Amino acid sequence: MHLIINIPVYYTKLNIYRSHCYIDFVIFSAEDVMLRMVDVCLASQCFKAKSSTLWLFLLQTDKLDPSRDTVFFRDGVRRIDFVLSYVDDKDGEKKQERRRAFEANLEKRGLELETEDKSDSKDQKTYFLKIHAPRDVLATYADVLKIKVPFKKSDIPQSQDVALEWLTQPFRLPGNIMHPEPDYFTYHFDKTKTDFFLIGDKDTFFPPSTRNRIVFYILSRCAYYKEGQKDREKTGIKRLLSNGTYTAAFPLHDCRYWKKGRNAEERYNLYKHWARFLCFYKEQPLNLIKKYYGEKIGIYFAWLGFYTEMLFLAAVVGLICFIYGVLSYDDNITSKEICDPKIGGSIMMCPLCDKNCTFWRLDSTCLSSWQSHLFDNEATVFFAMFMGIWVTLFLEFWKRRQARLEYEWDLVDFEEEQQELQTRPEFEIKCTNRRLNKITQEMEPYLPLHTRCARYCLSGATVTFWISLILACITGVIAYRLAVYASFASIIGNHKGESGNHKNKTLLVGGLITPQLATSVTASCINFVIIMILNFFYEKVAIWITDMEIPKTHLEYENRLITKMFMFQFVNYYSSCFYVAFFKGKFVGYPGNYTYMFGKWKKFRNEECDPGGLPSNVCLIWLMRNWWSSRKGRHNPENHYSRWEQDHVLQNFSQLGLFYEYLEMVIQFGFITLFVASFPLAPLLALFNNILEIRVDAWKFTTQFRRPVASKARNIGAWQEILNSVAILSVVTNAFIMAFTSDMIPRMVYLYAYSNSTSMKGYINSSLSEYRIPIRPQNMTEDNWFRHFNTTCRYRDYRHPPGHKNEYTHTMQFWHILAAKMAFIIIMEHVVFVVKFFIAWMIPDVPSDVKARIKRERYLIQEHLHNYEVERLKLQLSASFITEPQTSETSLTPDKHEVLSECL
Repeated sequence: MHLIINIPVYYTKLNIYRSHCYIDFVIFSAEDVMLRMVDVCLASQCFKAKSSTLWLFLLQTDKLDPSRDTVFFRDGVRRIDFVLSYVDDKDGEKKQERRRAFEANLEKRGLELETEDKSDSKDQKTYFLKIHAPRDVLATYADVLKIKVPFKKSDIPQSQDVALEWLTQPFRLPGNIMHPEPDYFTYHFDKTKTDFFLIGDKDTFFPPSTRNRIVFYILSRCAYYKEGQKDREKTGIKRLLSNGTYTAAFPLHDCRYWKKGRNAEERYNLYKHWARFLCFYKEQPLNLIKKYYGEKIGIYFAWLGFYTEMLFLAAVVGLICFIYGVLSYDDNITSKEICDPKIGGSIMMCPLCDKNCTFWRLDSTCLSSWQSHLFDNEATVFFAMFMGIWVTLFLEFWKRRQARLEYEWDLVDFEEEQQELQTRPEFEIKCTNRRLNKITQEMEPYLPLHTRCARYCLSGATVTFWISLILACITGVIAYRLAVYASFASIIGNHKGESGNHKNKTLLVGGLITPQLATSVTASCINFVIIMILNFFYEKVAIWITDMEIPKTHLEYENRLITKMFMFQFVNYYSSCFYVAFFKGKFVGYPGNYTYMFGKWKKFRNEECDPGGLPSNVCLIWLMRNWWSSRKGRHNPENHYSRWEQDHVLQNFSQLGLFYEYLEMVIQFGFITLFVASFPLAPLLALFNNILEIRVDAWKFTTQFRRPVASKARNIGAWQEILNSVAILSVVTNAFIMAFTSDMIPRMVYLYAYSNSTSMKGYINSSLSEYRIPIRPQNMTEDNWFRHFNTTCRYRDYRHPPGHKNEYTHTMQFWHILAAKMAFIIIMEHVVFVVKFFIAWMIPDVPSDVKARIKRERYLIQEHLHNYEVERLKLQLSASFITEPQTSETSLTPDKHEVLSECL
């Protein structure tokens, strides 16, 4: 029997008995279930009636019941501002007692609660506590938090981009997406002046992002001890989450990302116009991001987008420099001499290690020398100086962009009264000492000086220990490189010698796999594994020592954590690159007097330079790091039974979630600035990575993460100072790379001081010194020794030959080159720094039109407030005149006339 039924009710509970279990459907919106087809089965084998109850079964056209896909309470009126979830477990009584006390205190603060029983959840285990903040509670805490709300529509005309608008049209988004709300003048909410503000619909006056921010503020400060008890540590939702009393706490997304909801479509619009990769060439809807996720997340995506735009210029210039290296490939006289059998093929080089390495011919490095020329040429000097200026342009233009966003997002007056600078609940709980605040004249918690110093000393010692551990690990990787190089040389040499060709036996550096390449690749892999392992511990250690310091405010806590984590990551990621750039091949010594790591008794002879060493190391570490950061494939959440269950299965976006996004990009920024002179294609790779990164991050925020609690931020915080420090350091590192790692300075000195033909002919012979071989190497037979070798070998240095009165001491050419290197460093640094400071002085941090708009808006706000107060005073005085009893003809005294005239 089938029947079509209309259900015009707000709450209906349909019990279905199927396979000996009851299933409950809760329908709380008549509009969602009207005209639905319902099968009614009476006394059938599949569905049996209990007593005389009629059992109904809803035929769903979608996996998700639309009546449950809502952000409202069962009455369909009160909005769900926050959701807490919990399950019953073995320690249920104690946790249940905490929940009862916590929920009772929440209700005392004015919040309204509604619980979804576990029988209504999909897993039949999880309870959901829905929280609603009434208008009075929102108004009270909006006053406390000094939240800005609109009071007048802005009459300041917006600037119009008219020039070449047709060129940018394909990259633009619809106006309602870019500007989802009109522009208003705003002012701090005052509960006593509600008629001053533009309150149209009281239920929607505070947007969802503001509502969840207020509710989270209450949750983080609400106690969970019973009335009459005093236990300051029993406070806040964070502790309840950490001890397992609640399993999750989150605000709800407004709808499903792939489908519009009823009167809710912001998440859907974000997914459609922002989170899909096909939108990679479109501008970001920053205003919509700010409205939905809050200003702090909006600032991050604004910075990431601006950084990516600026990378385009650096990538183009780097690509031009690389193309120049390719086009000048045939003009590289140095590589031609190395590859010439009569020149490079006749030069026998000294062994690169003590025991297992044999002599080798210079022409075996032919391929490596050509590859090195692609990155080490005349254009690289220009590119290194350009990147020093580019960094300054990027930071200065970002300050201007940031100032414009501060104005547009109403963050200009975001100061101490805002949430990030308010005292952390953890500080209030742990600091039992109280003292008088001289400004507010109120007692406030504080940390005594001796306690603070002790905690800082312990924190500093911990940071020093972990940084020392990093350096010890890097030293171990260097020792590995030195120890296994000879083994690789022996293995590869024996493999090549199997052919019986005596010449092949000498070419230990030639071919596709060389000892240098094998050692570098394996060492980079080991280094990467160590980086990932140490990163796992760094995060926990940095959070632990930051918690131990007990920072007072949220901003102070975040800045301290940022500083510690970046110090760890800087040493962890860049130490191997600094070793290759500034130490490898610099302290080698010469044949007969080599320099050994840990002393001669360990026989760990320091590495010599290999062509393209730094670019290969940077590329390997960078590529492996990017692969690791995107290694986790996240599944698409299934359509669940209710809106809160859909969001519950998503990943939690912690308060430190944005911190890791910034850290990833700043580490990349360091790679492309600190070592860009050795690898001009780094900005191009970073550009491609960031184009993908923006959409991947957008996709994660929109589809994979729970909705984060909205929070404000007027800038990128401590990351700005870190970027400035990296920018200054990058000038120094690139100058030293060009001077001491690149072969550019020695070539220029030879060209202008030692070349007879004003060309690079003879440079190779000039850059190699000679050493007399005292005895035959132990691993070579006398036949090979006398057949293929002379009594001398060559090595890369500038020393007097054997037989000279100052044999094996540095020649004058060495000192000329050293002087040229030092002069180059000084000149390059001063030129770049002068240009940097001049650009920084020329470009104001705040655009002039933004300054004018800020002053104009402040003037209009003060004028409007003055007029409001005058009108309000008029009404009060008029009301007092009407209600005041008239005792005589002169009831209105001259004094009162004078007071009224002064007020008006």
